[in-house]
Amino acid sequence: MVHVDIFDINPLDISYEPLAGSTFTNLLKLMGQNRFKVTPMGFPRAIYATTLSLALSPLNTIERVKFDKHINKTNIDKSPIFILGHWRSGTTYLHNLFSQDTQFGFPTTIQITVPSLFLGFEKIVRPIVESSLPEKRPQDDVDLAADFPQEEEYALGNLSPYSFYNGWLFPSNMGRYNNYVDFQNISKKEVDDFKKIFMYYAKKLTLYYKGKQLVLKNPSNTARVKLLLEMFPDAKFIHIYRNPYHVYLSMKRNIEKEMTLQTLQRPPSWEVFEKAMIDMYNRMHVKYFKEKELIPKKNLIEIRYEDFLKTPVQYMEQFYSSFNIKGFDAIKPVFDNYVQSQKKIKIASYKIDDALKKRIYLSLKNTIDLWNYSI
Repeated sequence: MVHVDIFDINPLDISYEPLAGSTFTNLLKLMGQNRFKVTPMGFPRAIYATTLSLALSPLNTIERVKFDKHINKTNIDKSPIFILGHWRSGTTYLHNLFSQDTQFGFPTTIQITVPSLFLGFEKIVRPIVESSLPEKRPQDDVDLAADFPQEEEYALGNLSPYSFYNGWLFPSNMGRYNNYVDFQNISKKEVDDFKKIFMYYAKKLTLYYKGKQLVLKNPSNTARVKLLLEMFPDAKFIHIYRNPYHVYLSMKRNIEKEMTLQTLQRPPSWEVFEKAMIDMYNRMHVKYFKEKELIPKKNLIEIRYEDFLKTPVQYMEQFYSSFNIKGFDAIKPVFDNYVQSQKKIKIASYKIDDALKKRIYLSLKNTIDLWNYSI
């Protein structure tokens, strides 16, 4: 196979480096796991991340001393709603819709970027976070802001090594971090540590939102249903899935546009990333199809992205009704306005030839056939 390098990286662009919000202890742990292998293009990002993380380290200590006792005493009385689905399957749109209702809590950009500081030092870190954000997400035309909802996977990566996105920082070791999606080949101690860190972060969010029900959107959670049920037995789940052909093409763009802003190492060829992407897609769905049987029927809803786009507010009404959530009639006009505002978003278009179409089908045929999709 001919080597294809699709990655255009500006090594001086340090603003989108998530490791800058990591605890200094976690940053050192990640660096150690990767034997401090940072390629020259990653030097500016590594220096920026280390400097900022070290500078914020005293505040991390103060926040833990001041708030940990309150966090640990916090009860999550309202089981979270988990939005599941592979990356680029519409999970963000669904999450953004839920966030229009103020009865819910959700991780924001600030809370996932500096997860160790948002209770006591949000005013201090806000200007840092806001200065690093573009107006739109790099991979699409979706608005980006400090208070917009985000996936907690980035927070987990800034608090621990147990995050898929650490594989984007250190792509030479991404196989290791991909294992934290479906927790295959992972020790019991690491599983237990992950659950403790996840619960700590969920309690911290719950304390911040004064007991509101959390709505958490995280593609990695699609392969963690069993773990989530062990922590939240009555959790609600919405699984949104999309045409796998489109997911492949959109995910490729996502890797090209977003991963290149974060990595500390020169990425491998596209062929290497493609193989890892396909492997992760299939592993994720094998695990989900197996573990979704553990979810009580009343707590799981599965929807097609293409159908959801046609009538999103009607689907929101279904979620509220099925999960016994009150207040839909009052919030419906807000949902209507939000849906209307999203019609201006530009949708990316792609070219696909017969050879690529065949390769995608052979790679993702299980879900293509199961969900009856065509190109």
